[in-house]
Amino acid sequence: MTDATAKITRIPLAYPQQRNWALLFGGACALLLLFLVSAGVLFWWGVGVWGNDIPVNWGIAISNYIWWLGIGHAGTLISAMLLLLNAHWRNSLNRFAEAMTLFAVVCAGLYPILHLGRPWLFYWMAPYPNTMGLWPQFKSPLTWDFFAVLTYLTVSVLFWYIGIVPDLAAVRDRAKARWAQVFYGVAALGWRGQATHWMRWRQAYRLTAAIAVPLVVSVHSEISLLFAAGPIPGWNSTVFPPYFVLGAAFSGFAVVSMIAVALRHALGLERLVTARHLDLLGKLLLATGLMTAYGYLAEVFDTLYGGDPQELQTLADRLTGAYAWSYWGAVLCNFLPLQLLWSRRVRRHPALLFAIGLSVAIGMWFERFMLLVTTLYRDYLVSSWGDYAPSFWEWSLFAGMFGVFLVPFLLFVRFLPVISAFEVEETRHEERQEARHG
Repeated sequence: MTDATAKITRIPLAYPQQRNWALLFGGACALLLLFLVSAGVLFWWGVGVWGNDIPVNWGIAISNYIWWLGIGHAGTLISAMLLLLNAHWRNSLNRFAEAMTLFAVVCAGLYPILHLGRPWLFYWMAPYPNTMGLWPQFKSPLTWDFFAVLTYLTVSVLFWYIGIVPDLAAVRDRAKARWAQVFYGVAALGWRGQATHWMRWRQAYRLTAAIAVPLVVSVHSEISLLFAAGPIPGWNSTVFPPYFVLGAAFSGFAVVSMIAVALRHALGLERLVTARHLDLLGKLLLATGLMTAYGYLAEVFDTLYGGDPQELQTLADRLTGAYAWSYWGAVLCNFLPLQLLWSRRVRRHPALLFAIGLSVAIGMWFERFMLLVTTLYRDYLVSSWGDYAPSFWEWSLFAGMFGVFLVPFLLFVRFLPVISAFEVEETRHEERQEARHG
């Protein structure tokens, strides 16, 4: 039994921090209960309990949808793209980054359903044969959301599950309790590590990765088209697709950095998630942050160069209007602490990297709120101007959504291998071979 495999497989079989995990899980369940109560109130009274109004008929429900979906993109980028590029350092990060993707996408996908007003009829957005011969309106952004989120979630689940099968078999073979042997045995799908198993596994794993990478670009580009396709000042811009994709990667890498630091400390994984991994995450966070900053500058330049009066008014509202706090909050939280990452010492410092990642996650929420509200609250007609204030039930639903994310993620951390043990071992074996023949 190798050290890395023993360390990783021991975590689900004999969890080292059971009391701390139980406390966190209890808090997550409380948040999940808050979500269920908030959703129940929404179902009973309708979307009128939210602060949505004319002209701001999209509130933080949609901004949270974009925020959660953006967070879910980093797992695919870290895992699938780096797998295709043979970047072996991903092996200590990809498993929990992929899990983060799954649960973040689930949180995102719930928002359009809740926002429908009649969520029990969400399946009407699917093209299925029915007796009335009705089909979805393929020009509708709701239909775009349905296909984008469902496709991305399906591929992400397949990619994560295919990748974890060999490690499930490793846990099965080391389990002592009968329930664990049965549970991990069924989940491992009869994996025995034969040559044909490995051959089919590698084919399926790389094929799914090749499908997943373009989805990162296409899904968030589709989200940006929900805005860019509308004749609304502040939205109707070709800058939006790359702007949204880079912003999604930026927020996703921030959350991956936070999770990496937290799991590294909680589970004693310093030898597997090393300072080098933190350094690389810091570099990725800095790079995507600078690209996102370029998007901010490009958007301002495009508005000034175009000279459209309504676009200029929207820009002025963002900078100095009633919701200017969201614009400047996004700028300060996203890009001011980010400059510390130019220092190698800061990138390798777990607490500082966690704090910078948290600042970026908050800043990207400000950005999503800013893009929605500062555009909508002052329309073309002065008679339709109006302020927007999220209601208590919008905030409670947002807080409860963290429970939707944390409950399955904590169950994953407790009962499944959080790091890809076999890929770490493969990398170490290759390094030993190179050192021996070098």
